[in-house]
Amino acid sequence: MTSTRPTWAEVSRSRLIHNHDVLRRLAGRDTAVLCVVKANGYGHGMAECAPALAANGAQWFGVTSVEEGVELRRALPNARILVMSGIWFREAEAAIEHDLTPVVWEPRHIVLLEQAAGRLRVAPGDCPVHLEVDTGMSRQGVQPKHLESFLGRFWSGSPLRMEAAMTHFHTPQDAGLTAGQMRKFVTAVDTIAAAGIRPEILSAGSSASVRASDAGLAELATRTGARAMIRTGIGLYGYAPDAPVNGAHEVHPVLAWKTRVISLQEIEAGGVVGYDATFTAKRPTRVALLPVGYADGLNRLLSNRGSVLVRGQRAPIAGRISMDHTSVDVTDIAGVEVGDEVALIGEQGDEKVTAADMAKLTGTISYEVLCNIAARVPRAMVD
Repeated sequence: MTSTRPTWAEVSRSRLIHNHDVLRRLAGRDTAVLCVVKANGYGHGMAECAPALAANGAQWFGVTSVEEGVELRRALPNARILVMSGIWFREAEAAIEHDLTPVVWEPRHIVLLEQAAGRLRVAPGDCPVHLEVDTGMSRQGVQPKHLESFLGRFWSGSPLRMEAAMTHFHTPQDAGLTAGQMRKFVTAVDTIAAAGIRPEILSAGSSASVRASDAGLAELATRTGARAMIRTGIGLYGYAPDAPVNGAHEVHPVLAWKTRVISLQEIEAGGVVGYDATFTAKRPTRVALLPVGYADGLNRLLSNRGSVLVRGQRAPIAGRISMDHTSVDVTDIAGVEVGDEVALIGEQGDEKVTAADMAKLTGTISYEVLCNIAARVPRAMVD
């Protein structure tokens, strides 16, 4: 059933493609760019964004799980899809059947994949995997002290092939910390080579460290005959991560979150708005009701703090944001009518509200703001 509720998100195809082009240029001609579309494309809609990126030349995509990978495979039958969070029990066969590339770092991953490959009669070397090395983030990845013994699992007759070695930088805005992690990764790559394994790809970095040369990744790839690859996420969607990225000012927010005024009322001075009476009118006040609330992902901490755009002007949120509704003060905005378009995130005239603005007010990051936009908010691709 097509949604008729007047709350929706628009995803700009032209801005998404522009951002992809910027990140590819920053990465460098010889560096592959993996587009991270996990978590429903950071809230933008994986089904909408991934095909647009593929049409612009993207070949690699990153998802969280096998389940996300299977969904993406339906839309992109020829793409390379990296399952970034590894596999869980009973997922190995689906990963192989749908031509997904799992990240591995535990012996369990190898066992599950080899068993599934045996049942599916996969030929030696026909199941590519990416080995993650933990260089300091302590989240996922084989620790360097266990690497040599782990490499013994990649025997010549195995259906698994180490296509890539990868790591993840925990503080890319700190050049010193990143350099320290990169030194550990270089040592790991040398250990892998000493075991007779030569990955085709070396992957490290994100939108915060998009220049492969900055961390030494490009140089390492050249020395070992591999191709460098960086994994871009938030930058694709128009937000600079918390790091001084050259060229970050060139990306633009892709998503606009919109709703409409569905009701208007006048309240007298002293009147209250919303649960717990947290807003008291200090003057005769015109209040507009919006059909959007915290069940849609509008953070309740924006109550009495955030603002939206109506007729090109800011309208402060008045009172508590409730599950399905939000009230805003439009007293100082002339001519507001039922049906007027309202931007929760987006631009009107010279004013704009971004996910980063919301994040600052709620003590979080733009990633969370975008990912928290609920599934019941339909996404529409626009030019």
